[in-house]
Amino acid sequence: MGEDVKILGEALPFEERIELPNWISRHTKVESYWETHGKSLHDYENFWASIAKELDWFTPFEKVVEKGDYPYVYRWFPGGKINISYLALDRHVAGWRKNKVAYIWEGEPIDGSGNPREVRKLTYYDLWREVNRVAYILSRNFGLRKGDRIAIYLPMIPELPIFMLAAARLGVIFTVVFAGFTSENLAIRARDLGATLLVTADGFYRRGRVIRLKDIADKAIESVPSIRNVIVVRRLGLDVNMADGRDFWLDELLRGVPANAYIEPARLESEHPLYVLYTSGTTGKPKGIIHDHGGYSVLLHATMKWVFDVRDDDIYFCTADIGWVTGHSYIVFGPLIEGLTAVFYEGAPDYPAPDRWWSIVERYGVSILYTTPTAVRMLMRYGDEYVRKHDRSTLRLIHSVGEPINPSAWRWLYEVVCEKRCPVGSTWWMTETGGILISIAPGLSLVPIKPGTNGPPLLGVDADVVDENGNPVEPGKKGFLVIKRPFPGMPAPPTGMWGDPDGYRRIYFERIPGKGYFFTGDYAVRDNDGYIWVIGRADEVLKVAGHRIGTYELESVLVSHKAVAEAAVVGVPDPVKGEVPIAYVVLKEGYQPNKELMEELKEWVRSNYGPIAVPSNIFFVTKLPKTRSGKIMRRLVKAVAMGSPLGDITTLEDEAAVEEVKKAYEEFVKSLGKG
Repeated sequence: MGEDVKILGEALPFEERIELPNWISRHTKVESYWETHGKSLHDYENFWASIAKELDWFTPFEKVVEKGDYPYVYRWFPGGKINISYLALDRHVAGWRKNKVAYIWEGEPIDGSGNPREVRKLTYYDLWREVNRVAYILSRNFGLRKGDRIAIYLPMIPELPIFMLAAARLGVIFTVVFAGFTSENLAIRARDLGATLLVTADGFYRRGRVIRLKDIADKAIESVPSIRNVIVVRRLGLDVNMADGRDFWLDELLRGVPANAYIEPARLESEHPLYVLYTSGTTGKPKGIIHDHGGYSVLLHATMKWVFDVRDDDIYFCTADIGWVTGHSYIVFGPLIEGLTAVFYEGAPDYPAPDRWWSIVERYGVSILYTTPTAVRMLMRYGDEYVRKHDRSTLRLIHSVGEPINPSAWRWLYEVVCEKRCPVGSTWWMTETGGILISIAPGLSLVPIKPGTNGPPLLGVDADVVDENGNPVEPGKKGFLVIKRPFPGMPAPPTGMWGDPDGYRRIYFERIPGKGYFFTGDYAVRDNDGYIWVIGRADEVLKVAGHRIGTYELESVLVSHKAVAEAAVVGVPDPVKGEVPIAYVVLKEGYQPNKELMEELKEWVRSNYGPIAVPSNIFFVTKLPKTRSGKIMRRLVKAVAMGSPLGDITTLEDEAAVEEVKKAYEEFVKSLGKG
């Protein structure tokens, strides 16, 4: 069918269909799903209105959607008054969930028996009280009001969602900056937003090391003149600099707050900004994506039900960091809106051993797991025994997020982790969409599952795969993934991108001229059943002798070789072919880099992808430069290969990886006598 499309070198199983006997009551035929989907688009506004009415509004909305003040910026549910903090807390506290556990938090340190030294359990009532007390401080001590802006620079500790919910309660707009970011990255974001207050911590644990977060924050503040005050959470009890009159310890502030403090949630316009989250672009400067209270809440409510099939007895574990959009939507707001018990964990997935996540699953009886393909492939390297030594019988549903999942990683989750009992999905969405738009939906009806697919678009979502002119491409042919009409949760008023409505219009709506489609920047293919398979970024495509080759596809081929753990492919100029691929490869344990293996890998690519895609050179390294969320920074790999300036490296997890890539390339150049 169409082109020979692959993910990480693995053919996509378009015709494989898996149905789980233990989910038979939810099974549906693909044709039935598309019929329901068609109805949701035909009566589009009434469909989304019906979902929105399931939430608690202070004032009912008057319309479903209308145009905003700038092109392609839409107001969802205008006229309605709502507050996401109320949805996440107050309505549960008023009912039987008051004393239900909302969060189980596990710190990274463990004792001699392998058990966590720190576990905190917060009921909905506990969380509600803490959020009210922090909101009291923000409003009474620092005078924050609706529309004011703050930055939150905290690790994965309970105070992070508490501050997010407290700010939301007041209508204060926040930006969360991932605690792994450098001072430069923090400063860029806080300065762009115009934050007047920063929330941070003295430090936190990462892989057994103490990270002195307040020191990093102090350096950032030097170049953010808008920040007048700093609240510091005492996580580790470190001795840190505290500027007199500017910096305040949270625990000392709380001593002056009544235990029963109550701050009424602001009755906010549906389109009022909830947060601004900055996402990296290929051009370097982070883009501040605005999400609102109303439309965003509706999308999260729908996707928690449809995609995760949530039940009141579920124990839900999303392995993301709250500093990323997955954590905002599916650790903080989504689970709390639905009244779930959610687990979140401070540390690294393989610290102190590769079974840390599986021990968490066993310890708390996790039933829903939401994780990333990068983490899955990393844990696969350690073998199956680390998984099998733990009881995973409570798991009933698994989804992945963040990038395409290659079929072999999908099968490992399905066959090894959940022993063929669980639907395993690959959700597609991005910072800009706010929530999941394409996925299997076990909570609605379960279409046959295909290993590695994202699945059909969710109800009410008009997604398609098109060519550069916006025309739908035939099944099996690669094209651009677009969303053809507005959706709740999309970038919100006033400007879509903070302070840059022109950039918002240009980046997301003018790539396909004259159509008004939301351009995702992803490359995808549709199969004959209409399932969508996202196969990588559209801006990560090589053009070799006129042939378009996705870097992700080529990396997939290399990773499918028994010796390869990870791979990064970039294009470099070639006088004859225009561009040729080169590859940086991390080998699995037990394999040594040598010329014979290099030639074997080239032949592997030739056999499994085609001669046109054979890398001109393969370099062996022990690590690749990745963002702190685990994504390979191909831009840096390419810059090293091209000898170009590296640009912004503040999102790097390990700066030494850049040096290693650079050294490998320089040694190759010297070996050719060009150095």
